[in-house]
Amino acid sequence: MVDRRRFIVGSGAVGALAVLGGTAGCTARAEGEAVSATAPAGGHVRGATAITKVYGDGQKLIAVAVEYDADIAGSALSTSTFKVTGRTVTKVCANRSADLAERGRDGRYVVVEMSSDDKAAALWVTQQGGGTASSSSPAGTSSAAPGGGGPKVGDSTPGGTIVAAKATVTQTGAVTTTSGTRSPASATKVTTGAVKNLIVDDFRQFAFTDPVTKQTLRYNLFVPKGYDPRKRYPLVLFMHDASVVNVATEGPLVQGLGAVCWASPEDQARHEAFVLAPEYDSVVIDDSYKPSPLFDTTAHLVRALTKKYSLDEKRLYATGQSMGAMMTLGLNIKYPELFGASFVVAGQWPSDQAKPLAEKKLWIVVSQDDDKSSSGENAITKVVKEQGTAVATAVWDGRSTGAQFAADVRSMKAQKAPVNYASFKSGTVVPKGSSTSAHMATWHVAYTIPGIREWVMDRSL
Repeated sequence: MVDRRRFIVGSGAVGALAVLGGTAGCTARAEGEAVSATAPAGGHVRGATAITKVYGDGQKLIAVAVEYDADIAGSALSTSTFKVTGRTVTKVCANRSADLAERGRDGRYVVVEMSSDDKAAALWVTQQGGGTASSSSPAGTSSAAPGGGGPKVGDSTPGGTIVAAKATVTQTGAVTTTSGTRSPASATKVTTGAVKNLIVDDFRQFAFTDPVTKQTLRYNLFVPKGYDPRKRYPLVLFMHDASVVNVATEGPLVQGLGAVCWASPEDQARHEAFVLAPEYDSVVIDDSYKPSPLFDTTAHLVRALTKKYSLDEKRLYATGQSMGAMMTLGLNIKYPELFGASFVVAGQWPSDQAKPLAEKKLWIVVSQDDDKSSSGENAITKVVKEQGTAVATAVWDGRSTGAQFAADVRSMKAQKAPVNYASFKSGTVVPKGSSTSAHMATWHVAYTIPGIREWVMDRSL
């Protein structure tokens, strides 16, 4: 059954894929006629699969895998062999499965990769975060002061939409099988009939009804591959911002990297861990700092999962952006024995309640252009320092390369402080020409830095 809360709009990523010339026993199609990939397309094409990947600013359609009825010789392919209308083809290679590959291998699939910078690539579209790059509310919309113009607790208006991953491509050059059969270009089109969502598909969807608050909370859960109940695993809880409220259950997985980065093959190779990403059907907390019952339900869900799976209760971690960052701070204050460490991205909490945070292990990231979050975190860390807790601070360039961020993390870790506070230098997180607010742009960058995740995973109660 289709989730009624998934808001689908027509994909702008529409191009074209030709079917190879007809063979005996196949029904001929008029040139240029579209065919569905849900059934054999005729000729030598069996179908096509859209491939998506999540980036800092959301999920994107980045490739189409075309399946043939014979192995294709990769050496005969080039970026001019296929065309995707409105998209920039960056790489074409053969492969043995419908997957991206660093190096092609002769096989039944031809993988057509496209630029992630194309406007039509975006599958997560948010209506929030535009306008000025300062003074942001928990949802990323403009707000001049606490209690201002952002979404309120209980608001269930979706702040974003999920675009259907769909493409139609055309084979504009000849394709040759490994046996030497050459099939010329064709104008016949094939539309993708299947979707492969990298990492996102590794999560499963559930619902938790809290016996205490009576609230029902939908959530996504990643279980490590090869889960062994005889071992004990850490768990990372990711809490989304208000732009993801009341979309599909999978919303927290496609809005950015906050959840899926912890479940990547690279992160799992270093630290096998469960990843939990609730989907809130309404705003949980606003600038009044009086949360809805879903705040406590979140903590109760974490505890319930420790009873269902073999989890290490000393290695439960929290992270979140904007509304989720506020929840991360608030949960650490109300449930001080729950989380071993937390990653707080673009959030704030009343400083007069912040003393318990002096006992916690935190990595905080904000943008200097995000007035509310930066001033809020300045006030919090001031209180933490007054309690005698060391706070490592640094100003980073949000445009840094991966190697530069790795060096920044090493420098901060060398201070061996339980609380780390990194702020992105003014003017460095919002891409040139973008209308995204600095508030939202903060998490587009923050979750791309693996060293911070490493620091979190190395902590415990």
